[in-house]
Amino acid sequence: MFLNRRRTQVRILYFDRSGYCVWAKRLEQGRFHSDVTDTTKQRLSWSELQLILEGIDTRFVRRFKRFSLPLERAHGVS
Repeated sequence: MFLNRRRTQVRILYFDRSGYCVWAKRLEQGRFHSDVTDTTKQRLSWSELQLILEGIDTRFVRRFKRFSLPLERAHGVS
């Protein structure tokens, strides 16, 4: 994902099985928000990318651990 300096345009480069694809989005109002600085490389999860594209500022998103049962209890093993 590449943001321009004004953070009004984003370009995403990805590879599918047939080759590289470029996806671009330009905002008419507002800016894209992310906690990535101009010189840092950072791996984004699919959900983080969706939040950025929807206009949600990821700096203020609270992340919670999901609850899961221990493996033996989840499958009914005693």
